[in-house]
Amino acid sequence: MEMSLIINHDELFMTEALNEAREAFSRGDVPVGALIVRDGEIISYGSDKKISDPTEHAEIIAIRSCAQKINHWNLKGCTLYVTLEPCPMCAGACVNARLSRVVYGAKNYKSGSGGTLYNILNDSRLNHVCQVKSGVMALECMNILQEYFINRRKNQCCRHA
Repeated sequence: MEMSLIINHDELFMTEALNEAREAFSRGDVPVGALIVRDGEIISYGSDKKISDPTEHAEIIAIRSCAQKINHWNLKGCTLYVTLEPCPMCAGACVNARLSRVVYGAKNYKSGSGGTLYNILNDSRLNHVCQVKSGVMALECMNILQEYFINRRKNQCCRHA
């Protein structure tokens, strides 16, 4: 029974992260969304803003916002939900912020650091290890990314014609 509650909560919060990804999509940015939850309450949100700054990944934005809201850098007890597996920069931020848990949707085959290419989130040699859950609503998370890149390639192709 308890496991099904966790699954339902994970899907509920991933749905909210997908809403953030849709917001990024509507701005013309890469559709990655994130949020941070503690004790069942959403504390912060983030969506990619890499068009204006290459370090403005959804995870970084959500972590910064959460730390400001709780007025502390240590996010122990918090869970990050993100639609795409974190890259090395974001995984490092998760470890340094001491996030207890990271839940992601789609695997990141180019720079995934939650187990796909690297395992920064779970590397016991580091000063903190995050519990990782992957594949939550993976198809939905992957679909929005694929739609974005298909549209982007189509628009780039047509501009040169």
